[in-house]
Amino acid sequence: MIKFKYVILYVENVEISMNFYKDTFDAEIKFITPEKDYGELLTGETTLSFASVDLAASNVKKGFLQSKAEVKPFGIELGFVTDNVEALIEKSINNGAVLYEDIAVKPWGQKTAYIKDLDNYLVEICTEIQ
Repeated sequence: MIKFKYVILYVENVEISMNFYKDTFDAEIKFITPEKDYGELLTGETTLSFASVDLAASNVKKGFLQSKAEVKPFGIELGFVTDNVEALIEKSINNGAVLYEDIAVKPWGQKTAYIKDLDNYLVEICTEIQ
């Protein structure tokens, strides 16, 4: 059996990053370590997880590129579907996100916009594909 189960974002402050996603996307906290260096949010079938940069460095000995505000986001995005893109963009900005690409309607009718979260990860907020 193979199942895509989770995505882990490497962040400076696990608790602050988790709270952004909890408060913005109404996700439920599943777990956070007593040291607050790893946590998981329930987001449906796939868990959105967070690991501190220090914990990640102890696991990934060969190193990794760290997400930083002064550079462009990585070539990967998290996607959240909603029926009200405008309201969710406003909520995310009020919670500390930065608008990266304003709302656009694709030729197939889908409405999309992009924010950068508190850790400079790219997040798409969109409607379902019609």
